[in-house]
Amino acid sequence: MKLSVQNSRIVLNSICQLYILLFVYAAVSKLLDFENFQVQLGQSPLLSTFASWVSWLVPIVELVIALLLIFPKWRITGLFAAFSLMIMFTTYIFIILNYSSFVPCSCGGILEKMSWNTHLVFNVIFVVLGALALQNQVTSENTRYHIKLSLIKSIPISIVFSIGIVIVLFLSSEDIMQHQNPFIRRYIRRSIALVHSTDLKFNSYYFSGYNEGRIYLGNYTDPLHVLSINTTFKSQKVTKIDFRNKNLPFRLVTILVKGKYFFLIDGSVPCVFRGKIQDWKITEELKGIPNFTIAEPIDSTTVVFRNNSGENAANVLGVFNSKTSPKVHYAPSLLQKQIDGIFDTDGMLHFNSELGKIVYVYFYRNEIILADKYATLDRREHTIDTVSHAKIKVGYLKAGTQRKMAAPPSIVNAVTATKNNLLFVQSKVPGLYENDVMWKHAAIIDVYNLKKNAYVLSFPIFGIENTKLQSMFITTTHLYAIIGTQLMIYELKGSLRKEMINGTPISSNL
Repeated sequence: MKLSVQNSRIVLNSICQLYILLFVYAAVSKLLDFENFQVQLGQSPLLSTFASWVSWLVPIVELVIALLLIFPKWRITGLFAAFSLMIMFTTYIFIILNYSSFVPCSCGGILEKMSWNTHLVFNVIFVVLGALALQNQVTSENTRYHIKLSLIKSIPISIVFSIGIVIVLFLSSEDIMQHQNPFIRRYIRRSIALVHSTDLKFNSYYFSGYNEGRIYLGNYTDPLHVLSINTTFKSQKVTKIDFRNKNLPFRLVTILVKGKYFFLIDGSVPCVFRGKIQDWKITEELKGIPNFTIAEPIDSTTVVFRNNSGENAANVLGVFNSKTSPKVHYAPSLLQKQIDGIFDTDGMLHFNSELGKIVYVYFYRNEIILADKYATLDRREHTIDTVSHAKIKVGYLKAGTQRKMAAPPSIVNAVTATKNNLLFVQSKVPGLYENDVMWKHAAIIDVYNLKKNAYVLSFPIFGIENTKLQSMFITTTHLYAIIGTQLMIYELKGSLRKEMINGTPISSNL
């Protein structure tokens, strides 16, 4: 019996020493590289919104448990706490591997070198060791009866509670990240993959549209020629538009493709001409549209536009339909003035055909406007950044008749594109726990689910050190980007592809 007691004591001491070594090493590793550890927690699908306090709590708890295990008087309490913490860590990894659409970086010294599956096995071993140590205390003759009874009751409760608290953290973090985001981005690796690129030679190209496997690009300096490329980049073709009414006072002609139609528009004339991409001949003019600064076709006869016909020449959105009377319907309440009504309401206009929604994203504040095709407000949403008021300074010249930016504006949203239920936004504002170096080498794209009013994920587009992302275009399978003179095509991958196809939120299958 003496030998059994001695062996039991050796086993217990060995397990305690292993736990002390593990927790001290892990805690010190986290504290020595605290900034990186906090960034990694900020990318965690379970702890993103709690990273600020969890990043401090975890190493502190690990050190406290190590201290409890050192002193025999507090050893049972330390073992119980160590066992519960390892249950939480193991549950965390299990959820990461089975219920998350992406796997973040590991953390903690040498443990960071392990794969997540290896890390799971490692944690299970320590859970078993903890259970063995507690069982040792239950069967030990030196342990008082009431402590034995308490341990027997507490172990299963601890297991259930530890697993439950991690699940609650996961579900609450997901809800906060998608609907109440405190400006924490979730970068998901392998969201896109570069499959091809080509040099367009000029930086005057823009995306005109997409139809039946071909992407169309217009050229501001050569407006009557359209470049079309298929998704494999094996077929490139330049088409000249057959347009004979060239005596109009054009200033900035834009070509837009919508289904089987193409539109030649210029808001300064103003004019909207239409033809079919089958032969690229202008066959009809949609007469009666007022001057506009930007416009987007809704269908073959309807265009949503923005002009300066609001109060004090403020921006206002309207819908023009060549087949109705009256032809123009304004929605003066959609764009909301904060400073001058022009610069502060400037933004990007889209029509999402799949949702049947007008989508307007402000440049200088975190607001997205959704309206139906009649310009009736559906709702106002927000990007995840916190800039709700435009940070611009407007200067007035010639007795207030001219307005100019008096200082460089603080851009929030730079480039946007929409397809199906998703909105892609290039943000210019770094979030919490982000690496400044990445912002120097990449354009950061945030993705939103417009149907569910949820932030989905973020990803970087690299290779823009000396150039900038000029525009994006999205199909159900690919992202096209013009960066300087380069046309890049990226395939949508993983959870982003699933989100595009079926709109299922990431990490929702728990």
